[in-house]
Amino acid sequence: MESMSRTTSIARAAAAALVAAAVFVGSAATSVAQPDYPVMPTDNVTGPFPVTKVSDGDTIWVDNNGAREKVRLIGMDTPELHDPRKPVECFAQQAFERAAAVLNGQSVYLERDPFQDAVDRYGRTLAYVWTGTGRLFNLDMIYDGFAHEYTYELPYKYQDRFRAAEVDARTNGRGLWAPAACAA
Repeated sequence: MESMSRTTSIARAAAAALVAAAVFVGSAATSVAQPDYPVMPTDNVTGPFPVTKVSDGDTIWVDNNGAREKVRLIGMDTPELHDPRKPVECFAQQAFERAAAVLNGQSVYLERDPFQDAVDRYGRTLAYVWTGTGRLFNLDMIYDGFAHEYTYELPYKYQDRFRAAEVDARTNGRGLWAPAACAA
Protein backbone atom coordinates (compact mmCIF):
# COMPACT_ATOMS: atom_id res chain seq x y z
CA MET A 1 0.00 0.00 0.00
CA GLU A 2 2.87 2.37 0.80
CA SER A 3 4.30 1.78 -2.69
CA MET A 4 0.95 2.69 -4.28
CA SER A 5 0.68 5.82 -2.14
CA ARG A 6 4.22 6.86 -3.08
CA THR A 7 3.53 6.22 -6.77
CA THR A 8 0.36 8.33 -6.54
CA SER A 9 2.26 11.13 -4.78
CA ILE A 10 4.98 11.09 -7.44
CA ALA A 11 2.37 11.10 -10.21
CA ARG A 12 0.56 14.05 -8.60
CA ALA A 13 3.82 15.97 -8.17
CA ALA A 14 4.76 15.31 -11.81
CA ALA A 15 1.32 16.43 -12.99
CA ALA A 16 1.52 19.60 -10.90
CA ALA A 17 4.97 20.37 -12.32
CA LEU A 18 3.70 19.90 -15.87
CA VAL A 19 0.71 22.17 -15.22
CA ALA A 20 2.98 24.83 -13.70
CA ALA A 21 5.39 24.60 -16.65
CA ALA A 22 2.54 24.83 -19.15
CA VAL A 23 1.05 27.82 -17.35
CA PHE A 24 4.45 29.52 -17.19
CA VAL A 25 5.35 28.89 -20.83
CA GLY A 26 1.84 29.48 -22.09
CA SER A 27 1.56 32.84 -20.41
CA ALA A 28 4.84 34.16 -21.74
CA ALA A 29 3.20 35.68 -24.81
CA THR A 30 -0.16 36.69 -23.33
CA SER A 31 0.84 40.08 -21.95
CA VAL A 32 1.65 41.35 -25.45
CA ALA A 33 -1.98 41.15 -26.59
CA GLN A 34 -3.51 43.53 -24.04
CA PRO A 35 -5.78 46.14 -25.60
CA ASP A 36 -5.22 49.82 -24.85
CA TYR A 37 -1.81 49.21 -23.30
CA PRO A 38 -0.39 52.21 -21.38
CA VAL A 39 2.65 54.12 -22.56
CA MET A 40 5.40 54.91 -20.08
CA PRO A 41 4.84 58.50 -18.92
CA THR A 42 7.55 61.13 -18.78
CA ASP A 43 6.58 62.59 -15.39
CA ASN A 44 7.22 60.89 -12.02
CA VAL A 45 9.55 58.38 -13.74
CA THR A 46 13.21 57.84 -12.82
CA GLY A 47 15.86 55.47 -14.08
CA PRO A 48 17.01 53.35 -15.64
CA PHE A 49 18.14 51.37 -12.60
CA PRO A 50 19.77 47.93 -12.83
CA VAL A 51 17.79 45.22 -11.04
CA THR A 52 20.16 43.63 -8.52
CA LYS A 53 17.77 41.11 -6.96
CA VAL A 54 14.25 39.78 -7.31
CA SER A 55 12.97 38.93 -3.81
CA ASP A 56 9.62 37.55 -4.92
CA GLY A 57 6.92 38.37 -7.44
CA ASP A 58 6.15 41.84 -6.10
CA THR A 59 9.42 43.04 -4.52
CA ILE A 60 12.73 43.79 -6.22
CA TRP A 61 16.03 45.52 -5.45
CA VAL A 62 17.62 48.08 -7.77
CA ASP A 63 20.92 49.91 -7.83
CA ASN A 64 20.01 53.59 -7.47
CA ASN A 65 23.29 55.35 -8.23
CA GLY A 66 25.31 53.04 -5.99
CA ALA A 67 22.68 52.63 -3.27
CA ARG A 68 20.63 49.43 -3.00
CA GLU A 69 16.94 50.28 -3.02
CA LYS A 70 14.15 47.84 -2.17
CA VAL A 71 11.05 48.40 -4.31
CA ARG A 72 7.51 47.14 -3.58
CA LEU A 73 5.38 47.17 -6.72
CA ILE A 74 2.19 49.24 -6.46
CA GLY A 75 -1.23 47.78 -7.22
CA MET A 76 -0.36 44.10 -7.24
CA ASP A 77 0.26 41.28 -4.84
CA THR A 78 1.72 37.84 -5.44
CA PRO A 79 1.39 34.76 -3.25
CA GLU A 80 3.80 34.82 -0.30
CA LEU A 81 7.16 33.13 -0.76
CA HIS A 82 9.19 34.36 2.25
CA ASP A 83 6.78 34.86 5.16
CA PRO A 84 8.32 33.02 8.14
CA ARG A 85 4.91 32.86 9.84
CA LYS A 86 3.30 30.65 7.19
CA PRO A 87 4.10 28.11 4.49
CA VAL A 88 4.88 29.12 0.92
CA GLU A 89 1.58 29.93 -0.79
CA CYS A 90 0.34 28.31 -3.96
CA PHE A 91 1.88 29.85 -7.10
CA ALA A 92 4.43 31.91 -5.13
CA GLN A 93 7.39 30.10 -6.69
CA GLN A 94 5.98 30.55 -10.20
CA ALA A 95 5.42 34.28 -9.59
CA PHE A 96 8.99 34.62 -8.32
CA GLU A 97 10.37 32.70 -11.30
CA ARG A 98 8.43 34.86 -13.75
CA ALA A 99 9.64 38.07 -12.11
CA ALA A 100 13.22 36.78 -12.10
CA ALA A 101 13.01 35.69 -15.75
CA VAL A 102 11.76 39.10 -16.86
CA LEU A 103 13.75 41.41 -14.57
CA ASN A 104 17.07 39.79 -13.61
CA GLY A 105 19.94 41.44 -15.46
CA GLN A 106 17.68 44.20 -16.77
CA SER A 107 17.44 47.91 -16.08
CA VAL A 108 14.04 49.31 -15.16
CA TYR A 109 12.34 52.63 -14.73
CA LEU A 110 10.43 53.44 -11.56
CA GLU A 111 7.23 55.46 -11.70
CA ARG A 112 5.98 57.07 -8.52
CA ASP A 113 2.26 57.49 -7.99
CA PRO A 114 1.29 60.92 -6.64
CA PHE A 115 -1.70 59.32 -4.89
CA GLN A 116 0.47 56.85 -2.92
CA ASP A 117 3.18 57.25 -0.31
CA ALA A 118 6.75 57.25 -1.62
CA VAL A 119 7.78 54.57 0.91
CA ASP A 120 5.75 51.95 2.78
CA ARG A 121 5.88 51.18 6.51
CA TYR A 122 8.72 48.67 5.86
CA GLY A 123 10.93 51.26 4.18
CA ARG A 124 10.38 49.96 0.65
CA THR A 125 10.06 52.40 -2.23
CA LEU A 126 6.58 52.14 -3.75
CA ALA A 127 6.58 52.25 -7.54
CA TYR A 128 5.36 50.94 -10.84
CA VAL A 129 8.13 49.15 -12.72
CA TRP A 130 8.60 49.80 -16.43
CA THR A 131 10.93 47.58 -18.43
CA GLY A 132 13.45 48.83 -20.97
CA THR A 133 11.05 47.69 -23.70
CA GLY A 134 8.27 49.93 -22.37
CA ARG A 135 6.22 47.24 -20.62
CA LEU A 136 4.46 47.99 -17.33
CA PHE A 137 5.67 44.98 -15.36
CA ASN A 138 3.01 45.30 -12.62
CA LEU A 139 0.22 45.13 -15.21
CA ASP A 140 1.79 42.22 -17.11
CA MET A 141 2.13 40.15 -13.94
CA ILE A 142 -1.57 40.60 -13.17
CA TYR A 143 -2.70 40.03 -16.76
CA ASP A 144 -0.65 36.84 -17.03
CA GLY A 145 -2.06 35.49 -13.75
CA PHE A 146 1.09 35.70 -11.63
CA ALA A 147 -0.42 38.34 -9.32
CA HIS A 148 -3.74 39.78 -8.31
CA GLU A 149 -4.77 43.41 -8.14
CA TYR A 150 -4.15 44.90 -4.70
CA THR A 151 -5.37 48.22 -3.36
CA TYR A 152 -3.81 49.45 -0.13
CA GLU A 153 -6.11 52.10 1.36
CA LEU A 154 -6.20 54.62 -1.53
CA PRO A 155 -7.00 54.31 -5.24
CA TYR A 156 -3.96 54.46 -7.50
CA LYS A 157 -3.22 55.60 -11.05
CA TYR A 158 -3.61 52.27 -12.90
CA GLN A 159 -6.25 50.74 -10.62
CA ASP A 160 -8.95 50.33 -13.30
CA ARG A 161 -6.48 48.70 -15.72
CA PHE A 162 -5.11 46.37 -13.05
CA ARG A 163 -8.60 45.31 -11.98
CA ALA A 164 -9.61 44.66 -15.59
CA ALA A 165 -6.40 42.65 -16.11
CA GLU A 166 -7.23 40.44 -13.12
CA VAL A 167 -10.77 39.86 -14.37
CA ASP A 168 -9.36 38.86 -17.76
CA ALA A 169 -6.79 36.49 -16.19
CA ARG A 170 -9.48 34.90 -13.99
CA THR A 171 -11.96 34.59 -16.85
CA ASN A 172 -9.40 33.00 -19.14
CA GLY A 173 -7.80 30.79 -16.47
CA ARG A 174 -4.27 32.16 -16.78
CA GLY A 175 -1.56 31.56 -14.20
CA LEU A 176 -2.77 31.11 -10.65
CA TRP A 177 -6.36 31.23 -11.96
CA ALA A 178 -5.85 28.09 -14.09
CA PRO A 179 -8.18 25.33 -12.84
CA ALA A 180 -5.34 22.96 -11.92
CA ALA A 181 -2.82 25.60 -10.78
CA CYS A 182 -3.66 25.51 -7.09
CA ALA A 183 -5.62 22.29 -6.82
CA ALA A 184 -4.99 20.57 -3.50
